[in-house]
Amino acid sequence: MCGIIGYVGDERKAMEVILDGLNKLEYRGYDSCGLAIIENDSIFIAKKSGKLENLKDFLKDKEERSFIGIGHTRWATHGNPSDENSHPHFSNDKRVAIVHNGIIENYLEIKAELIKDGCSFTSQTDSEVIAHLFSKYYIDDPITTILKVKERLRGSYAIGIIDRDNPEQIICTRKDSPLIIGVGKNKNFIASDVPAILKYTRNVIFLDNNEIAILKKDSVKVFNSFGVEITKDIIKIDWDMEQASKNGYPHFMLKEIEEQPSIVEKTLNTYTDNLGKINFNSSLNIDLSKIKEIYIVACGTAYHAGLQGAHFLKNISKIKADVDIASEFRYSDPFINENTLVIFISQSGETLDTLMAMKMSKSKGAQTLAITNVLGSSIAREADMVLYTTAGPEISVASTKAYTAQVTLLYLLAIYLGEKNGVVDNESYHSYLDIIYKLSNNIDLILKKKEEIKLISGFLKNKNDAFYIGRGIDSKCCQEGSLKMKEISYIHTEAFPAGELKHGTIALIEEGTPIIAIATQEDMVEKMLSNIKELKARGAYVIAITKERYTNIIEISDNFITFENIEDIIAPTVANIALQLLAYYTAVEKGVDVDKPRNLAKSVTVE
Repeated sequence: MCGIIGYVGDERKAMEVILDGLNKLEYRGYDSCGLAIIENDSIFIAKKSGKLENLKDFLKDKEERSFIGIGHTRWATHGNPSDENSHPHFSNDKRVAIVHNGIIENYLEIKAELIKDGCSFTSQTDSEVIAHLFSKYYIDDPITTILKVKERLRGSYAIGIIDRDNPEQIICTRKDSPLIIGVGKNKNFIASDVPAILKYTRNVIFLDNNEIAILKKDSVKVFNSFGVEITKDIIKIDWDMEQASKNGYPHFMLKEIEEQPSIVEKTLNTYTDNLGKINFNSSLNIDLSKIKEIYIVACGTAYHAGLQGAHFLKNISKIKADVDIASEFRYSDPFINENTLVIFISQSGETLDTLMAMKMSKSKGAQTLAITNVLGSSIAREADMVLYTTAGPEISVASTKAYTAQVTLLYLLAIYLGEKNGVVDNESYHSYLDIIYKLSNNIDLILKKKEEIKLISGFLKNKNDAFYIGRGIDSKCCQEGSLKMKEISYIHTEAFPAGELKHGTIALIEEGTPIIAIATQEDMVEKMLSNIKELKARGAYVIAITKERYTNIIEISDNFITFENIEDIIAPTVANIALQLLAYYTAVEKGVDVDKPRNLAKSVTVE
């Protein structure tokens, strides 16, 4: 949560770079924002609650004079969104300004101590203590000072600091919250995420936990947790600005939905060779003879991808696979050991609950595999093995193309492990691959039904509740569709297996209640037909998402979205594209901010 940007250089004015970076980082938090720049031997701070436009309006007449500064866009945790609680925060002597992402768990204890020392606080945030501590402990050595500050902090943090008495440098450090360094010629940057700096450089240093860096316009020095200077690799990022911009689309979400056919193709091109074989190169080193069970651990949309992945592993690889929510996994005392493979899925690679679950799994001796979209992210670095999805930057808070990339990769993984496990013969192997090679084209066909789906969304826009039902793997698809509708249209939805209707939920069905029924599985069609009839008898309005040949489902439904008669195992992935579009157009019809839904942020780096 929250976004950090910092710049020191001599080519561009700091305010221009920081505001541009904040614009690219708004998906990480958008209830307030601010910046601090050094000019005339003092620090100028401007910060405003609300969207970035409020800050831009406030600064429109401000003369540009600085070449160093830091900025922040906030997702509130401590203190309501307000000008005072926005970052950056000053020390009392106005010597330093800081930006912070994460949570300082012992801030009340530190705050009480600082107040006794005579400090006065201007915000309700946990972050402000960092500025006061830095000023309190300051000696003429920034590394020694930040080490003293870090000794006092308990929790997670990415911190950027500017100091009026050292106006040529930015100090930064991180622990369990993401922070990268962008390296350029006579310009260097700090940022929470790659899109903030793509315009200026694709050369990046990924800071590890507890490392510290000092940036000047012509140098970057990195230090370990003992304050000893170390050498870090510079990584070239292959994302481009086109991927991180709207390119004429009204919203990032629609652009990212429409990128999904190419994402599937890119995944296949990346992980299959010219002989038609799945090739993970040296990314996987799994001794299946020792693996007795697989866990898939994730949060939110990534968890829903994991549900599909577990289905693939059980049905294709014939391996016992369970799925758990990362925030619960650590506290359930899971039975894992050296015979367990735990797969962790995270779009950002920084999801804190998932990262903590990984650390616990490693402590128990489990093998760990990360599936993530971000090169060099914390989860990627922590895992024993990593497979990168090829979705490129995903800007809209509601994940779409990252989900499809995760599901596609999990499908390939299941085929690969099935062959290694001796349960997928050569004929089945190529049959499975042939099926997934059809996925891109079938997604493209469902995208051509946008106008039909848009018309259906007009019925949903004034509803307060809706239910998603399906059976088998379709019920997993329902969970993701329900989440999309909730998070961007603010309509309360629930998803559950259709067979559960009679066990309580049917009591909520009344005249006009919207039901989105997913029916893509051959062996479940008759059962789904019975469930839809039960709902229709009680006045429900049923929107079916199904294959063209299931005419019995179509005829009994009030409305429907159909697609070609593709194989069952990939049909839910195609159905999910329809659910993404349904949620998108419902949100558009309601006039809400599709890319930045209320109370949400893209990367969840707090527990």
